[in-house]
Amino acid sequence: MSNDTLAFPLTPAADDPQRRTWLIATTAAGGVAAAATAVPFVSSFAPSERARAMGAAVEVDVGDIPPGGMKTVEWRGKPVWIVRRSPEMLAAVQKPSPDLADPNSMRDQQPEYARNVTRSVRPEVFVAVGICTHLGCSPTAVPAGSANPSLPSDWQGGYFCPCHGSTFDGAGRVFKNKPAPTNLEIPPHQFLSDTRLLIGEDSRSA
Repeated sequence: MSNDTLAFPLTPAADDPQRRTWLIATTAAGGVAAAATAVPFVSSFAPSERARAMGAAVEVDVGDIPPGGMKTVEWRGKPVWIVRRSPEMLAAVQKPSPDLADPNSMRDQQPEYARNVTRSVRPEVFVAVGICTHLGCSPTAVPAGSANPSLPSDWQGGYFCPCHGSTFDGAGRVFKNKPAPTNLEIPPHQFLSDTRLLIGEDSRSA
């Protein structure tokens, strides 16, 4: 290509070897700076691991949960409880209190496999979103026989929201005349094996 085709034709000053060296160095430095600026900018478009996990299904090992124990995992930014019911806990939920507002989970949309007396796929494993359905507070697990003055003397175990006093039985069913309008949410889930649980997908939605 001849010089007359360049937008900025070379000048005699640019033919000087020392000037040419400075021009090359300056151009190279500018290119490095531009590249350094571009890398973080481009990286900002890549979703973080946490962002990907927010909407993804979560696989959990439930084999290490003892009877009566609970494990909490995060799914879509929500705490999900996984409870291995003891024989006593299971017996309590299989005889629902007459004071439950929605014993059959008919008020809210729940998976079909939650519309049973234990509200679970497997009777001994209870999976629920640990957020009160009133204003999104965090209930706490309270075992049977608790001396909590906010609970009845014949309390059979379940969950109590200290913010506004809502109570739920061991299957997450809300009691009557409480601020929470519905039972605790049951997330989609399925068992991959005896000890592996997938939260966020089930055989119908996968």
